Amino acid sequence: MLYSEKVMDHFKNPRNVGKIDNADGIGEVGNAKCGDIMRMYLKIDDNGVITDVKFNTFGCGSAIATSSMATEMIKGKTVDQALELSNKAVVEALDGLPAHKIHCSVLAEEAVKAAVKDYYDKKGIAYDPEMFAGINSCEHCED
Repeated sequence: MLYSEKVMDHFKNPRNVGKIDNADGIGEVGNAKCGDIMRMYLKIDDNGVITDVKFNTFGCGSAIATSSMATEMIKGKTVDQALELSNKAVVEALDGLPAHKIHCSVLAEEAVKAAVKDYYDKKGIAYDPEMFAGINSCEHCED
């Protein structure tokens, strides 16, 4: 079978789909050329805990599944913990992805980071720009 049961479950029954009005952080990554675009919304409390997270993804089943899993993995976590989320952890949580779909998990990781960067920018929180270097480079897309 090409996709794991978890990938199929998160594709058919995605968690946390939607938009958060007045989100504390919004991150959008992807490229219309390659077809996958993810937008992630974060609601963060005064203690830096992600109290709510939603996503809208335009893309393939793997893009939807990785977005869904990523939101589940960071909900209730601190911003610092969310920044530690790796695409590898998302793939492992989904019991794997086909090699040609790994880029979807990279986009999910980048969407989280882009939303946190937006939160930092809105709140005037200082950060090392290197933390967010390469976000949305969409290396797998052809120019």
